Amino acid sequence: MAGFDAIDVIRAKRDGAGLSPEQIRWVIDAYTAGSVPDEQMSALLMAVFFRGMSADELAVWTQAMIDSGERKDLSPLGRPTADKHSTGGVGDKITLPLAPLVAACGVAVPQLSGRGLGHTGGTLDKLEAIPGWRADVHEEAYLAQLREVGAVICAAGNDLAPADKKLYALRDVTGTVESIPLIASSIMSKKIAEGADALVLDVKTGSGAFMKDPAASRELARTMVGLGEAAGVRTVALVTAMDRPLGRAAGNAVEVAESVEVLAGGGPADVVELTLALAREMLAGAGRPDVDPAEALRDGRAMDVWRRMIAAQGGDPDAPLPQPAEKHVVTAPATGTLTRLDAYALGVAAWRLGAGRARKEDPVSAAAGVTWNAGVGQQVTEGQPLLELHTDDPSRIERALDALHGAIGVDTDDVPLPLVLDRITA
Repeated sequence: MAGFDAIDVIRAKRDGAGLSPEQIRWVIDAYTAGSVPDEQMSALLMAVFFRGMSADELAVWTQAMIDSGERKDLSPLGRPTADKHSTGGVGDKITLPLAPLVAACGVAVPQLSGRGLGHTGGTLDKLEAIPGWRADVHEEAYLAQLREVGAVICAAGNDLAPADKKLYALRDVTGTVESIPLIASSIMSKKIAEGADALVLDVKTGSGAFMKDPAASRELARTMVGLGEAAGVRTVALVTAMDRPLGRAAGNAVEVAESVEVLAGGGPADVVELTLALAREMLAGAGRPDVDPAEALRDGRAMDVWRRMIAAQGGDPDAPLPQPAEKHVVTAPATGTLTRLDAYALGVAAWRLGAGRARKEDPVSAAAGVTWNAGVGQQVTEGQPLLELHTDDPSRIERALDALHGAIGVDTDDVPLPLVLDRITA
C-alpha cells in the first residue's frame, strides 16, 4: 500500500481531519513493519489523544490492528464460544471461577489473559500460585484443551494483534494511555482476534479501576461494544463497581483460594453475584440463554471443569497453596458500619507486600496479598481484626500500612456504588 506519507497522516489528525481507511491501514501496517518510526507514531498517537477518532475511523483502526496478526478460527470446536474481558481491579478474580462455570454449561471459553502491573492483579500471576500450573499453552494443546475440557486460561501468543503490542508500549512512554479510542482499540483488537462468537466486557469504575468516573466508564463500554459488533462479535458490557475491592481477598494464592470457595458453592456474595451475572451474559451471547449457571455451581460441574482445566496445564488442583512467611493484622478503627474500604488503597497495599509488580519484568510473590473479614455495609467492632497483610518479606509491611492510611471508614458519608451500574448493548 504505497502513496502515503506519515507526516501527512499526522498533520491531518492534528488539524482535526478524518483519516481515510486507506491512510489508517497504511500507517498501522507500516508502523508494525518498522517503516514508520516511533517518533512519528508517537506524534500521531498524541494527535489522536487530543482529536479523538470517529466511530468509522476507530472501526478501521481496530480492524487494521487485528489484521496485523491472525484471527483464530474456533469453528472446528463444534460448539459455541464466549470470552470475557475485565478492565481490571482489586480482588477481581472473576475469570477463575467464570471460565470453568461457563464451560460446564456447554460453551467453550478461550480466555487469553495477562499479568498484573501496578495495583491491579493479573489472572496469570494468580494461577501461577498453583504448584505446577503453566501459563504458556502452544496452539495444538490450546485447541485440544478447548475441545476436551471446554476452558483454557493462558497467555496470549505473539501472533495476536502484534500492532497492539508495539502501540501499547509506545503509549506507555508517551503519555497517551488515557485515550478512550486507544484503550478500546487495544482491548478489542486482541479480544476479537481470539475468535470467540460472543464477548462480555466487565468495565470497572471507581477508585480501584483504570476509569474512576462512571460516565467515562460508560463511554469506554459503549465504544468497545460498538467495535465488537462492527467486527461481527456479539458484544455486551456490564459497568461494575470498583470503589471497594471484590470479595475478601486481593493477591495471588489468596484469590485462588477464594475462587475455589466459589466453585465449591460458597464464597463471598459479591463474587458469586458478579460471576453469575457475567456467566448469564456469556451464555446468552453464545446462544444458550436458557441455561442456568447457578445450577452448575450447585451440582459441582463447574468445580469438575476447574480441576480438569488446572491439571491440563500442569497444575495440581489438590496441592496446598503457598503460605506467607509473615502476617500482620489491622484492626477496625471504630464500632459501627463499615462504609469505606478503598479499592485503590488495598490494591497498592497488596502490590507493596509483593503481590504485584512496578515493571513488567519484576517477579511477584505467590503468597503475598491482603484479606479482610468484613465488606462495605457490614458492622464492625473497634479493635476486631479487619485486615490481614500477607508477605514473604516483613520489611514490606510498613509501606503497605502507609498505603492503607485513610482507606478504612466507619460511619462516614461514603455511598457505595451498586455492584452492577449499567448494562450496555449495541
